[in-house]
Amino acid sequence: MPDVTKTATAAATEDAVATPSVDVSDVKGEKARSLWGDAWSDLRRNPYFLVSSVLIFFLLLIAAFPGLFTSASPTAGDLVRHYVGKPELGNIGSPGWFGYDIQGRSVYARLIYGTRASIIVGICVTLIVTVVGGITGMIAGYFGGWIDAVLSRVTDIFFGIPFLLGAMVVLQAFVDRTVWVVVFALAFLGWTQMARVMRGAVITVKHADYVHAAKALGAGTTRILFRHILPNAMAPVIVVATIALGGYISAEATLSYLGLGLASPTVSWGVDISAGVQAIRTSQHILLYPSIMLSLTVLAFIMLGEAVRNALDPKLR
Repeated sequence: MPDVTKTATAAATEDAVATPSVDVSDVKGEKARSLWGDAWSDLRRNPYFLVSSVLIFFLLLIAAFPGLFTSASPTAGDLVRHYVGKPELGNIGSPGWFGYDIQGRSVYARLIYGTRASIIVGICVTLIVTVVGGITGMIAGYFGGWIDAVLSRVTDIFFGIPFLLGAMVVLQAFVDRTVWVVVFALAFLGWTQMARVMRGAVITVKHADYVHAAKALGAGTTRILFRHILPNAMAPVIVVATIALGGYISAEATLSYLGLGLASPTVSWGVDISAGVQAIRTSQHILLYPSIMLSLTVLAFIMLGEAVRNALDPKLR
C-alpha cells in the first residue's frame, strides 16, 4: 500500500513549484477602489462627460464673468440699430455679431448676460429640492411606520399638482417676479421627485450589514443617517439632480416665454424668445440664437446626468 502522506507531500511540492509565486507587496500596494473611484475612472473615459463638462464650464464662466465676453450693455437700446439690421457674422464678438432686437439691443450681449439668470435658477432650484427632498425622503425611508405614511401622503399631494401649472399659479401671487421668486416657485413644487428617489435608496441601504453593525455598536440615529446611510444612498439622487437641473432651466425659460416668469429689465433667454416670436417673419435671428443657447445648455446637463448615471449604475457597466 503506497504511503499516502509522502504522496500528498510530493504533490503539494510539485504544485508549489508549478504555481507562480505572488508578490504580497504588489497585492498590498493595490487599493480597492470604491464606487465613486470606479465612477470617476469611467467618467474620465466617457466622451459625453468630457463634452458636457466643457460646455458647462464655459457656461459657468460666462455667467460669472459676462464682461469678459462682451463690452456691450444688454439693456441699452439704439433705435438706429433696430431689428431689421441683419447679424454681422463676420465681426466675431462685436455687439452686432448676432444682430439687434426690436429695441436696438445687442442680441449677443443679451445672450451672454441671460446665461446668469438661467444658471442661477437651475443651480439654486436643484440645491433646494435636493436638500428638502433628500431630508424628507431619508426620514421617511429610515423610520418607516406612521412617519413614512404621513410624509409619503404629503409628497403625493404635491406630486399630484402639475409642475408648470402649479408654478404659474404660485407666480401669479407675486407682482415683482424676480429670479429668487422663480426659484421659490419651482422649488416649492419640484422636491417631490427627489424625496421619492431618496426614500427608495434609504429603504434599500438601511438593511445593509454595516448599518446593523453600527446599531449594535451603539451609534446614534444622526450618526447612522449622515455617516452610513446618506453617503451610500446619494448615487441615484446625484443622477436625478444632474438631469433635473437642465429641466429647471427649461422650465424657467418656458415660464418667462409665457410672461409668467422673469420679465424686463431682467435679461433672460425666455424673455428674448418671447420677444423674438413677434418678429419671426422678418428677423428670425432674434428667436434663433436664444433658442440655440437654451437647447445647448439643457442638452449639456442632460448629457452630464446620463454619463453620471452610466458610471454609478453597476448594471450598466
